[in-house]
Amino acid sequence: MGRVRDAVRRLGVVGELLRFLWRERLWWMIPLLIALIAVGALIVLGSSPAVAPFVYTLF
Repeated sequence: MGRVRDAVRRLGVVGELLRFLWRERLWWMIPLLIALIAVGALIVLGSSPAVAPFVYTLF
C-alpha cells in the first residue's frame, strides 16, 4: 500500500483529486474524469497540423 501512496503523492493536484474521490466514495466519477481528459487530449492533438489527419480518421 505504501507504493500506491507514494505514486499518488507524486501526482500532485491529480493525486489530491484522486485521493478526494476515493475518500468520499465517488468512484463513479473517475471514469468521467478519464473520458474528459481523453477528449481534451484529442482536441489538443487535433489542433496540431502534423497529427490532425490521424485524429480525424478516428471519427
